[in-house]
Amino acid sequence: MPLPPFKSSTPLSMGVELELQLVSLSDYDLTASSPDLLHLLERKPFPGNVTPEITESMIEINSDVQHGHDALLAQLELVRDTLVQAGERLNIGICGGGTHPFQKWSERRIYAKPRFKQVSALYGYLAKQFTIFGQHVHIGCASGDDALYLLHALSRYVPHFIALSSSSPFVQASDTLFNSARLNSVFAFPMSGRAPFLLDWASFERDYFAKMEHTGVISSMKDFYWDIRPKPEYGTIELRVCDTPLTVARAAALASYLQALCAYLLERRSAAPQEDDYLVYNYNRFQACRFGLDGTLVHPQSYDSLSLREDILTTLRRMAPYGAALGGTAGLEHLVAVTHEGSDAHYLRQQFARSGSAEGMVAAAIERFRHG
Repeated sequence: MPLPPFKSSTPLSMGVELELQLVSLSDYDLTASSPDLLHLLERKPFPGNVTPEITESMIEINSDVQHGHDALLAQLELVRDTLVQAGERLNIGICGGGTHPFQKWSERRIYAKPRFKQVSALYGYLAKQFTIFGQHVHIGCASGDDALYLLHALSRYVPHFIALSSSSPFVQASDTLFNSARLNSVFAFPMSGRAPFLLDWASFERDYFAKMEHTGVISSMKDFYWDIRPKPEYGTIELRVCDTPLTVARAAALASYLQALCAYLLERRSAAPQEDDYLVYNYNRFQACRFGLDGTLVHPQSYDSLSLREDILTTLRRMAPYGAALGGTAGLEHLVAVTHEGSDAHYLRQQFARSGSAEGMVAAAIERFRHG
């Protein structure tokens, strides 16, 4: 279908999507319970939106359009509490985390929805291996040109969001030595990676999307699994690299950081995006996935090596005035604490060492989601 017109939305408005794990409280493995949970949640109004995901062991929650950190966090907390109460009635634990530490992909069931069945038919076992859990953040844009500008200007900061949100160190009952192993599953899809370097919407629509549609490879923006993609029907850009955090507080903080960065970039406080910004993009992204906050970046223009942790702290300090103007100071302060205390990946490894089992680690993640 043709690319829809870019719908102008309130600049810097934001929304959050969280993919969540459904866990049996008997053995702490994933459970194919989304049909039952969604049916139960239909019985009364839900404070946001909840939808199925590709396998029956996951759901996705969406916030309403928000403008500040506190309102976003308040809604996410209400959504969390509603989900936890419903889960208790079904003996289901609900938690964040980018991967479940010991589930077997072959045991997953594809949710009975036409698009999910099409994806499964096309991608085979990759569809079930896509039982991974991410946070997506939408930021409103006044125009398609602004959306593409932000999409490319944010490329240097993608490792920040990977490291700060990392919560997927375990896969198939093994420590992967990655802080975000989840993204390795995303990279397996042919339409993943980065968007083409185009800076005006007319060119993107005419010179890229229309040609891709003509090939038959894609039919809508949903077919692209880019790290950041435009969503013209919403009038947003969508950051897709974050693991689902263990707490809604961290989810709200990450959204506030992105909002502040976009405010800064829209003031054109940094150099205009250029193709060379992607020179070391894959390497920097790998460093964030593998080493998290302990990773090392290479600046795409100066070629200097930078401590990822220090680069995040420097940027958070620079964003402080923008966060304050947008009501996001608490969110930025939360992330400053993360750089000192460690990410959720660090917390999960601590819980594994403390409990001595992957089941104990999942139990800790369920409690952390309930209270955070």
